[in-house]
Amino acid sequence: MKYLMLVCTDTAPDTDPEAAPDIEAWVAERDGSGQRVLGSRLADVSAATTVRVRNGELLLTDGPFAETREVIVGFDLLECTDLDEAVEVARRHPMAYEGRLELRPLVDL
Repeated sequence: MKYLMLVCTDTAPDTDPEAAPDIEAWVAERDGSGQRVLGSRLADVSAATTVRVRNGELLLTDGPFAETREVIVGFDLLECTDLDEAVEVARRHPMAYEGRLELRPLVDL
């Protein structure tokens, strides 16, 4: 099953950031196991453009639509047998210590 893991900042990181694993090691291990299908950091939130259509009119907004201090800074597409495996993959990611990770299963259309 595929899961999208959104990598987000957080206003309350772990008090011991030294405990966070190395990101390069995490990527190499996940890529080697086949659990990480694709992933990337995102450009700064200032480069975002929000697209909406309301009453047939195109509305573009610079930056994210939501006003928040927590932002999505990256993503990983995971291939896991179930949610438990996806949680194990996420708990080893450095941003589990410094930010937060949101797991969402992909839905077949």
